[in-house]
Amino acid sequence: MRAVISRVSEAAVTVDGETVGAIDAPETLGLLALVGVHREDGDSDVETMARKIAELRILPGERGAADLGAPVLVVSQFTLQGETRRGRRPSWAKAAPPEDARGLIDALVANLEGRGLDVETGRFGADMDVSSVNSGPFTVLVDTRRED
Repeated sequence: MRAVISRVSEAAVTVDGETVGAIDAPETLGLLALVGVHREDGDSDVETMARKIAELRILPGERGAADLGAPVLVVSQFTLQGETRRGRRPSWAKAAPPEDARGLIDALVANLEGRGLDVETGRFGADMDVSSVNSGPFTVLVDTRRED
């Protein structure tokens, strides 16, 4: 599971002109998490990603979202699993099939909510417009499969 996590003062997802998920946290700030599911991801990846999103000390005072009760906007984005090492056309072979990815994204959201976080989401599989005001800017990459 791979996520691009940004510290934001606000973020929103619209589908066909309708806002389907939004957070507004000008003082405490919140997190926008664009999440791509790998074809081999499972429950342990969900747990690791939820813990990272909730506990990463990237909010004011070096605190995490769970410390501040900061809102989180989770947006499924399979393109984060794109492979670009060869050629000019990304390969999506490492991305989980939609039926698997949807279940893991739902599990991630449930895990974050279980940690007491206010979680908004995009609409799985939809053509979404995502807007955000990045604070800092501060953006990190979290990858449960990363080998360094």
